Amino acid sequence: MPREQRRPVGFPTRRPTQVSSPAATPAGHPVIRQVMGERYQGQETRRELFKTLDRLLGRPVVAFCTSFTQPVMISDQDIDMVEGVLQKMHLDKGLALLISSPGGMALASERLINVCRSYSGTGEYWAIVPSKAKSAGTLACFGASKILMSSTSELGPVDPQLVYRGEDGIQARYSVFNVLKSYHELFNKAVKVKGNLQPFLQQLDRYDSREMQECQSELDLTKDISLRALSSGMMQGRSKKQIEKNIQVFLSPKMTKSHGRAIYADEAIACGLNVEKQALDSELWAICYETYIRMNQFCSGNASKCVETADHGYNAPPVREGEDNE
Repeated sequence: MPREQRRPVGFPTRRPTQVSSPAATPAGHPVIRQVMGERYQGQETRRELFKTLDRLLGRPVVAFCTSFTQPVMISDQDIDMVEGVLQKMHLDKGLALLISSPGGMALASERLINVCRSYSGTGEYWAIVPSKAKSAGTLACFGASKILMSSTSELGPVDPQLVYRGEDGIQARYSVFNVLKSYHELFNKAVKVKGNLQPFLQQLDRYDSREMQECQSELDLTKDISLRALSSGMMQGRSKKQIEKNIQVFLSPKMTKSHGRAIYADEAIACGLNVEKQALDSELWAICYETYIRMNQFCSGNASKCVETADHGYNAPPVREGEDNE
């Protein structure tokens, strides 16, 4: 796959939309509709929003957004952008990571956790999920000391996925958990069968044992990152065995049935995560949501990924048709 080219990009100058009452700015408000209709969404359109968030939260906010409309994932290179921004910030009071992403590389999320904790003056950070932080985005939230969510915010399962590209070029995704399960079930049936083994051998021939071992390693890696992040953060003091039991809905597709299925705030709280649920009509959440809307709109055409604060920002160029951006 071609490697993503990344460069700092200058932002077009544009005055931010003036909102007379941020608390009265839900998703259907004319201000949000105006955002969706604006052609350019440069950093200037979000600067005042970031300043307000910094004031309301009492700590600086850094936002990390990856596109849901382009084939992009959280990758190791993205964390360089985040670190580049954090280096320029005063973080004595800690930081808050506003994140919007469909997912990506587990190891990149582990590095993001380490970078945020290392640069934070308090040794911890908060995660803010205005809309969706799925898969590797959820892993990044596991490293936070608390997660700010509303009743519509979504986390998701973190079990790894396999991506296959067929001869027709069409991609198909499979749960690593389910691939391993089907392999072991088929193998066990073949061992126990008395008689004609040929049908089982034909099916097993489609599996590569080395690939299955790699699948198991990926599954173990994701679980290990989850348990390490939580045991050293918001679930500190609990055993890893207890944490694993509590977060099964995130680790195994047995309960969610689909990797893309939402895990909402109440369910996350029931798992023992430190979730601070925000009212949809609060001033803080109105500002968080408008910031997300503007960044998501920017990452739907002008860029594929974006990292911003009130004063600094980087973004990656859009993905050209036929390219994979990781």
